[in-house]
Amino acid sequence: MGDDRHFDVIIIGTGAGGGTIAHRLAPTGKRILILERGDYLPRERDNWESSAVFVKGKYLPAEQWYDKHGDQFQPEVNYYVGGNTKFYGAALFRLRPEDFGELRHQGGVSPAWPIDYQDLEPYYTQAEHLYLVHGRHGEDPTEGPASAQYARPPVEHEPRIEQLSDDLEKQGLHPFHLPIGVDMTQGENGRATHTSACIRCDRVDGFPCLLGAKSDSQVICVDPALQHENVSMITGANVRRLHTDSSGRTVTAVFAELADGTPAEYHGDIVVVACGAVNSAALLLRSADERHPDGLANSSDVVGRHYMRHNNLAVMAVSKEPNDTQFQKTLAMNDWYLGSDDWDYPLGGLQMLGKSDDEQIRGNAPRWAGMSSPDMPFEVMAHHAVDFWLCGEDLPAPDNRVTLDSEGRIHLTLDENNNVEGVRRLQHKLHGMLEDLGMHPHHLMPNLLYLHKSMPIGATAHQAGTVRFGTDPSTSALDVDCKAHDLDNLYVVDTSFFPSIGAVNPSLTAIANALRVGDRIAERLS
Repeated sequence: MGDDRHFDVIIIGTGAGGGTIAHRLAPTGKRILILERGDYLPRERDNWESSAVFVKGKYLPAEQWYDKHGDQFQPEVNYYVGGNTKFYGAALFRLRPEDFGELRHQGGVSPAWPIDYQDLEPYYTQAEHLYLVHGRHGEDPTEGPASAQYARPPVEHEPRIEQLSDDLEKQGLHPFHLPIGVDMTQGENGRATHTSACIRCDRVDGFPCLLGAKSDSQVICVDPALQHENVSMITGANVRRLHTDSSGRTVTAVFAELADGTPAEYHGDIVVVACGAVNSAALLLRSADERHPDGLANSSDVVGRHYMRHNNLAVMAVSKEPNDTQFQKTLAMNDWYLGSDDWDYPLGGLQMLGKSDDEQIRGNAPRWAGMSSPDMPFEVMAHHAVDFWLCGEDLPAPDNRVTLDSEGRIHLTLDENNNVEGVRRLQHKLHGMLEDLGMHPHHLMPNLLYLHKSMPIGATAHQAGTVRFGTDPSTSALDVDCKAHDLDNLYVVDTSFFPSIGAVNPSLTAIANALRVGDRIAERLS
């Protein structure tokens, strides 16, 4: 009888990276164990309640991280099957080809990747098809070539967003349909048909989907992977440490703490870490031993360093005409992604957020004191709100890093003024167009509620870069296949591997890379 705790592959984490690679490896027939720190997200009415999700932060973990001053903050991380994808907006962009090369910014240099766009392009296409992405290649002039069109047509704009798109085009700009992963079948005027899983509601962005219609990792990858008899999953398994053999070259044991507090030990021929950029780095640092005194995969001293999270601004404009849009997340624009006519450096991208509702506006009313007026009370403001997400590139500074204190608590050091001029200029561009876009020119307000009332450092949804890959073991932790330079059987497949983050949502790149690395591991197992 074989060891029931020994597996061909152990995968730690079920988000965009871990869930996807589990799906990729499931058909190999090899014995695969998935360890997930959380449980399945409860399916309940509060999933779609703004006050529960945004104001109270009901689904955030009861844990605290620490900033560089030692002050506590609550991170925006989600410990459930599916990870952060349970709450993401399912905006699934490719990085631009230029993002894979060295890019000079006003605030410094964004380094080149050890692979280029064409190396990842076939996997981008596979990822788009797997995650049911709706879109149309060719609309965005900044995107790279695509070997195949999206398998699903764009999610059509509702009237107010269609007008916004037309008004942007009149400015000589190039708005395009935002690529979004939802299980939607559209009928007349873009309405969801009776056979569509997605009902085209206003809960896609930042909410879990009660209908399983959003393309999160649980729905798309983990649940189908578990249909294979060779794949199993243990939830409530918080992996605390990895143990290596006497040579220090092979991970031989994975130690976890189960939901009831009991310890558990598992063994795997290959171990894949996908806990999220902060927690993956923390796991490797916690696993320090005599052979790896600074942490696993860390002979280069880069583990935990080069933390990135995007320079984001969530803002709300006020339309002169009512905005009755439900499914607002259908438009994006990258005209100034790499620069503008009045600035030689990248600014970033603009996309729509989910639609603000009355409850969100009222919940944030104290923060907006003085911004309303008798002719624009908060209830009216909510009905006229048009919500934008401005995204600029954060640069990989070595001192922006994850560390652990003597009690094993996570500390995150972050320079919040790193390369922020680009996104400020992007905001200025938007502000200057408000009148031409049918918006009140003096109302462009920070949508602080979207950031869950947390400190800016707590906005960790786009975390990346802490276990970077590269060709030089002295400056990177992972090789080009995302295997640790220092170990023979350890891979990392979440956004930790990013050398730079670009200015688009990182999820699709994590998904595409997990498919790529999954193929490498499958070859190794064959």
